[in-house]
Amino acid sequence: MIPFVREFEFAYGRCDAVAPQIRRVVAENPGPFTFTGTGTYIVGEGTVAVIDPGPRLETHLSALMAALAGETVSHILVTHTHADHAPLARPLADALGGVPILAAEPPILGQDLADTGEEGFDLDFSPDQVLTDGNRIEGPGWTLEAVATPGHTSNHLAFALPEQNALFSGDHIMGWSTTVVIPPDGDMDAYLDSLERVRQGGFATLWPTHGPPITDVAPFLVAYRDHRLAREAQIVGRLEAGDQTIAEIVPVLYAAVDRRLWPAAGLSVLAHLIRLSRHGIVRGTSTGNADLPGLASRFSLV
Repeated sequence: MIPFVREFEFAYGRCDAVAPQIRRVVAENPGPFTFTGTGTYIVGEGTVAVIDPGPRLETHLSALMAALAGETVSHILVTHTHADHAPLARPLADALGGVPILAAEPPILGQDLADTGEEGFDLDFSPDQVLTDGNRIEGPGWTLEAVATPGHTSNHLAFALPEQNALFSGDHIMGWSTTVVIPPDGDMDAYLDSLERVRQGGFATLWPTHGPPITDVAPFLVAYRDHRLAREAQIVGRLEAGDQTIAEIVPVLYAAVDRRLWPAAGLSVLAHLIRLSRHGIVRGTSTGNADLPGLASRFSLV
């Protein structure tokens, strides 16, 4: 069982000092993918960096501007280009007088993955500076290092804060829920590899963009990984039982889950099936012109 962490004290629009050199402002965009909303982090004092400005909400922009009054913002960092993380970056940068926006290169996507919800992409997002793994941003008393963590999205970055042995984990690891992996941009093999990379980092605290921090990191990460592998074994079990489609698998494996999340669950099942196909365990039919199996594919064990 994953030892989920869901309780934390916050109020929408309020700037909370949550640790030395770390403040958080939560946007009022609660939902099945965002939990209580997007938590925007302010790192440092005097000269600061902002991580994940969040959705395009005027109330959140006003709250951030109030929290940043009297500060010099040197950089705006974005973990990935989903619609609950990236869209406010440019309005905030402009309101602050042209602060540079830093993120990984946005993926090349079709319009079907556009900004249609929290797990859609902001296709208008473009960073001023492209970050790659290991790039470092520094301010007085703080350092942020980009840690490539693909899987949830191909361009997902986490940001390490060495001064506190902490990691701003974006959506890669969250205390309140497992992370959705949506093909074709999301990749389960990459996700599991990135989980292992974070585990080997030995961080004392993880600060997800949604929900409270994770402070008992090592056992949490083991449980997070084991849950994924157990889910994968359950999928294989459903194929052994005669299921051939994702539409047959999801109602059985996610019977206790909010039905609003079943479409996303189906995409995570697809991500597992693509991984199993890649490793020669499962055979799936491709759909349309796609090289990879899709939601409508039929699957069987090899």
